[in-house]
Amino acid sequence: MSKHWNRIGAAAFLAAALTASQASAHAHLVASEPANNAMGPAPKEIVAHFSETLTPQFSRLEVTMGGKPVPVKTEIAKDTMTGVPAKPLAPGTYQVKWHAVTADSHSIDGTFGFMVH
Repeated sequence: MSKHWNRIGAAAFLAAALTASQASAHAHLVASEPANNAMGPAPKEIVAHFSETLTPQFSRLEVTMGGKPVPVKTEIAKDTMTGVPAKPLAPGTYQVKWHAVTADSHSIDGTFGFMVH
């Protein structure tokens, strides 16, 4: 009986370890420009770098200020999403919401913010 439970325990441990390694293998945001919570002059572009290649037709970047949309043209190249504002950003607090779909079809979402003075 003891050997049976040891095999079940080992199988459960292996399953948990595989699940954990698969979960950590999903793409994630590596860095952003401006960085989260940064304060500075208005950036000419907002850049999000990811750990995996993105699928452009399903990935997007949205920018808001005070809850109102800020028009940006989103460009995606490999593992980088770039938002170019239609006009210079005014002083204020901005929220960037991103949705990324990777080449292996995993979907991830997140946000970061920055302030323009």
